[in-house]
Amino acid sequence: MLEPLSAHIGSLYVHVPFCAQKCEYCAFYSEASAGELINRYVAALVRELEMVASDLKPKTIFFGGGTPSLLNLRQWETILQAMEKLNLLGAEEFTIESNPATVSADKCKLLRDFGVNRISMGVQSLDEKLLDRLGRIHSREMVFRSFDTLRKAGFDNVNLDLMFAIPTQTMEIWRATLNEVMAMQSEHLSSYEVIYEDDTPLFDQLQAGEFSVDEELACLMYEELIARSVDAGFRQYEIANLAKDIPLNQPSATCCPTGGKGQDEGALIDIPSLACKHNVNYWQGGSYHGLGPSATGYVRGVRTKNWANTQLYCEQLEKGRRAIESSEELSPLRRAGEIAAFGLRMNVGWSFANFLRVTDFDLRQEWGAEMKQLEERGWGNLEGDGFRLTRAGLRFADAAAEMFLR
Repeated sequence: MLEPLSAHIGSLYVHVPFCAQKCEYCAFYSEASAGELINRYVAALVRELEMVASDLKPKTIFFGGGTPSLLNLRQWETILQAMEKLNLLGAEEFTIESNPATVSADKCKLLRDFGVNRISMGVQSLDEKLLDRLGRIHSREMVFRSFDTLRKAGFDNVNLDLMFAIPTQTMEIWRATLNEVMAMQSEHLSSYEVIYEDDTPLFDQLQAGEFSVDEELACLMYEELIARSVDAGFRQYEIANLAKDIPLNQPSATCCPTGGKGQDEGALIDIPSLACKHNVNYWQGGSYHGLGPSATGYVRGVRTKNWANTQLYCEQLEKGRRAIESSEELSPLRRAGEIAAFGLRMNVGWSFANFLRVTDFDLRQEWGAEMKQLEERGWGNLEGDGFRLTRAGLRFADAAAEMFLR
């Protein structure tokens, strides 16, 4: 169901394309830049914010990258003051991605003062050799020091990003990292298997035969992650995302549940209260504005993509126009198929009533054969009022998702 034309969009994604250096595995649009180009980007971003502000009432904001925390105090002040002037602050969840090497007390205080209430920190590993292997600029000690800095600044909703199946990573190393991460007691974990994307150094090394991929070990590492996290009080709600619930006697402005039976009596929603609401909006087919170089957006049935070129992005906005490279209006059935595929990444899957409410399509009529096929394969569970992937199905969610695309 598309938002009414008069309704404001409730989610905002901003891409910050700068990094201290490019990581070996990274296929996202980013560049190792500094100085004047960053200042030029900040000015262009403010212009883009001004262009969409009247259509936004953000409930969730997410600054991703790249490394958003690489921006200095003055640059962040410029962005946040512009957002304040445009009435874009006050989101229920305001997330900024950070690298442990670029966290400081002054920066944390500034972000907190302007309403940032969630930090996603790219740890990846706590093994020094693996950090070097990945091309990360931080050390393990920086992780612990930065986490303490975040806590002292008042951040009580912190995500830690981890990676597994890294070349030369053993189960012993993975377990040691999990031991230390669980002891840190963050509120959220995101953990990703290394993916070998074209045009990355790791892919080139794999193609050159410098190492091989051990699929069995990767599966065991994934199972170890889920088991250890659950024991530590996390709940898995998506393939790679686990979160905790805020105790009922400790209310927090950052932890309002995303959904529940009261929201939609037909919904199979059982999401931890500290789940990333911004990402849940993606997976459940919500609209969002995407700003910054390479950012995609989805607003009222139209998908847009900005130019993946910071120079060109700045030039377009300096001329007074959006830096949109392409836009595409999806047919209702095609969009419904995408929403089905994304939603099945979540443990709860889709209730038939909720899917009908979101898309105006009946999952049983349009994709009945696909759901039956997944169930026969042991990847799906067709329940009375909904469909979800099994534990094995979640492991191969991308292959399952392709079956729903039209």
